[in-house]
Amino acid sequence: MSPQSPERKVIAVDMDEVIADALGEHLTRYNREFANAHTAAITLDDLRGRRLWQVIPAHLHPTLDNYLREDDFFRNLGVMPDAQRVLERLQSRYEIFIASAAMEVPTSFVAKYDWLAEHFPFIPTSHIVFCGDKSILRADFLIDDNPRQLKLFQENQNGGITREGILYSSPANIQVNGYRRVDDWLAVEKMFLS
Repeated sequence: MSPQSPERKVIAVDMDEVIADALGEHLTRYNREFANAHTAAITLDDLRGRRLWQVIPAHLHPTLDNYLREDDFFRNLGVMPDAQRVLERLQSRYEIFIASAAMEVPTSFVAKYDWLAEHFPFIPTSHIVFCGDKSILRADFLIDDNPRQLKLFQENQNGGITREGILYSSPANIQVNGYRRVDDWLAVEKMFLS
């Protein structure tokens, strides 16, 4: 990452389930393949407090993994409402980095990069970080839906910076406590720009 301006705080932002609707795409593909007259479609309400892998029968877990490895999965994700507008506004006061744990699905690099170039062209390529462990980030804030990444980020005071993890709400983390929480990009806007 480039040296940050000392007068501007740095916000690192996760991709999947924060700016990109990966869960929506997963549900679409799963329901298209398996929902029928005998099997109900899985909804977001079915996932409250649980990850998709906890709801889907174990013998179908390889199918879920295969969706992630399809060439078009990460390229076709929807953009979370208001994410583009708010991130563009945040850039006027903060240095913004997109930080994806893309190492979890290494085949996703090109699709994620292309998706960011299309939907967030105002984020310079020098501010895109593909990693596995977000404790490496030198940022003041991390907005992420994954409490594990937030914990790693906060525990490692990289460069002596006091860091705060901000939990972006998703069905799986609805019962997680211990972090400031934002439910959507309007809440992010209020938190950082009000």
